[in-house]
Amino acid sequence: MLDEVLERVKGLPPKEKAALVREVYAATKDMKWVPNPGPQTEAYHSQADVLLYGGEPGGGKSSLIEGLAYNLHQRSLIVRRKYGDLDRLIEDTLKIHGSRDGFNGSPPPKLRISDERIIDFGGANNIGDEQSWMGRGHDFLGADEATHFAESQIRFLMGWVRTEDPKQRTRTVLATNPPLTAEGLWIIEMFAPWIDPTFPHPAKQGELRWAVMDEDRQRWVDGPGQVLIAGKMVRPKSYTYIHASVKDNPYYAATDYERELDSLPWEIRSILLGGFRTTYKDTPNQVIPTKWVQMAQERWSAKPPADIPMCSIGVDCSGGGDDPMIMAARRDGWYAPLVEVPGKEIPMDRSGAHCAGLVVSQRRDRAMVVVDMGGGYGGPLYEHLKANEVEVYPYKGAEGTTRRSVEGKLHFANKRSAAYWAFREALDPGQPGGSPIALPRDQKLLADLTAPTFEPTPNGIRVEPKEKVCERLGRSTDRGDAVVMAWFEGPRETTAALEWIEAKEFKRVRHPKVVMGAHMPMSAGRR
Repeated sequence: MLDEVLERVKGLPPKEKAALVREVYAATKDMKWVPNPGPQTEAYHSQADVLLYGGEPGGGKSSLIEGLAYNLHQRSLIVRRKYGDLDRLIEDTLKIHGSRDGFNGSPPPKLRISDERIIDFGGANNIGDEQSWMGRGHDFLGADEATHFAESQIRFLMGWVRTEDPKQRTRTVLATNPPLTAEGLWIIEMFAPWIDPTFPHPAKQGELRWAVMDEDRQRWVDGPGQVLIAGKMVRPKSYTYIHASVKDNPYYAATDYERELDSLPWEIRSILLGGFRTTYKDTPNQVIPTKWVQMAQERWSAKPPADIPMCSIGVDCSGGGDDPMIMAARRDGWYAPLVEVPGKEIPMDRSGAHCAGLVVSQRRDRAMVVVDMGGGYGGPLYEHLKANEVEVYPYKGAEGTTRRSVEGKLHFANKRSAAYWAFREALDPGQPGGSPIALPRDQKLLADLTAPTFEPTPNGIRVEPKEKVCERLGRSTDRGDAVVMAWFEGPRETTAALEWIEAKEFKRVRHPKVVMGAHMPMSAGRR
C-alpha cells in the first residue's frame, strides 16, 4: 500500500506535491527521527508485537530500532551480543538526541532523554549474561544483529518486555542479517511463515500471524484470541517480517555501498543478499556439511519406506527441567519425526519406568534402543529396558572406541567422535548409490548436526564436546545426538538387506491355515 501511495505522489501536479510536502513537514516537525519511505516506514508503523526486520545489509536496521526507542517508547533496551559493538549504536542515537546531555557511559550505558524516556544499552556476550536484565522491564526491546544471539537469550529478554502504562504499547524488533553460523538458525523457526520455504501456510511480508509458547516450542495459532496452554488461558503474540535492502535506504543508495556489497566473496554475498533463503558458509573444520543435511531433509517424505522394519531408536534422556527427552526412530536411513517429551513431564522419582514405557510405546519390530548414558540420566531407563528383555545399547560418548572410518584410515578419540563421523559418511552424497539418509525437516535438528567442529589429535579425530556445542547454541543438542546415536547402532541395509528380503518374500507366500476345534468340517477330518 505504501508503494502505491508513493507512486501516486510522484504523479501529483507540482503545486499539490508542494502542499503535501508542507503537510508532511508539519506532521513530523516534532520528530527528531523520521523513517525512510518504504519498508522502514512500514516497520515503524507495524502493529506486530515481535517484528523481524532486515534480511540484507544496508536496509536501515540499526536506525529503525534507534528511532523507535527515541520517538515512541518510554523505557527501551537496545542490545548487541558484544558490548564492544554498541559504540556505533550509541553514537547514532546521540546524533538523534543532538547532544550528550543525559548520557551516562558507565556500564551499562544509558541515555536519559527526559524523566519519562530512557534508553538502556546492553550486551550479552556469554550465555547467562542476559540474566543481568532480569526484572528490569522495558516496553521496547531492540536486538541489533539478532542472529548473533542464542535463541535462549532473545527469549529471555523478550520475557521482560512490559509496561505499567496502559497507553504505552510494547514491542520487540529483531533487526538482523541472515545467520552466518548454525547458532543463528533459530530465526528460521521463529519466523517460519515468512522465511521457511517448507512452511505449509506462507505469510506475506508485513502480514500479522499469532503464536504462543507451548512448553518450549513456538506454536502458531489461528488468531489473536486466547488459547489454553497447560491449563491456562494465554493471549498470543503477533509476529511479522519486513524485508529491507540497501535499495530501500536513500542514504546508502546514493553511495557506493551497494557496489561494496557486490565485491564481497560469493559465499558471504549469497547469504547476506539472500533474504534468509540461502545457507551460511560452513566452517573449515565443521564435521557435517550443511548442504548434506539439507539434501537429506529434501529427500524425506512423511510416509516410511515399505517393507523396512524399524531398526533402532536413539534416546537422548532428560534430567528433568528445561531439557526434553528426545526419541529418534530409524528405518534404515529414513527417520521418523522426532518425538519430544518435556523434561518437566517426567517424574524423576520413577524416571526409569516412566521413560521405558515411552520408549516401548514408540518401538516396533524389536528395534534396538540406543540410550545416551552421559550425565547419568540414561541409567534408570537402560536398567528398566534390560530387565524387560528389550535389546538396548548403552551409548557413552566419552568412551574409547576401536571403530574406524569407512576406508579404515581414520581412528577416533572417543565414541562420540566415531558416531558423528559415521553419520557424516552416511550423509555423503558422493558415495556409491548416494546417501540413504532421509531426515525430517527440522531447523533445530539442522543446527544440532552442523554445529560441531572437529580437530585431528594424536589419539585420532576428536569431535567438539557436547558441552561446548551446547554453550554456543544456548541449548542442548539432544535432537542431533539422538539421530546420530540411532545410526551408530542397529541394523542397516548393508548388514540386514538379505534378512529383510527374506521376510518380505515370506509375507507374500500363502501359508496353509490349520483348522482346529469342535467346528472342524467333517470333510477335513476324513483327510
